[in-house]
Amino acid sequence: MQAVYFKLRFALSYRDVEEIMKMRGVHIDHATIQRWVFKFTPLLESEMKNRKGKVGTSWRLNETYIKVKGIWCYLYRAVDKLGNTVDFLLTRRRQRMSA
Repeated sequence: MQAVYFKLRFALSYRDVEEIMKMRGVHIDHATIQRWVFKFTPLLESEMKNRKGKVGTSWRLNETYIKVKGIWCYLYRAVDKLGNTVDFLLTRRRQRMSA
């Protein structure tokens, strides 16, 4: 499953994943990794959808001016009624549509 994770999580080729697994002491052919990815990806997607939290119908937009690595940036956060972050955007310039 770790080979499938590497392929899905990072932009790697099947041969790159094969090489990483060899460095870890596991010798798997790239074609086998491809078959595993085709077989297990739908199962992983359905499991992740089940674990993903539901977003409520009510949320608010929060705009903040923060410093990131010495540079001032605008942080926009969509926050639900419980205070959980639904989505965010970090940008150097203020968005006119949000103003």
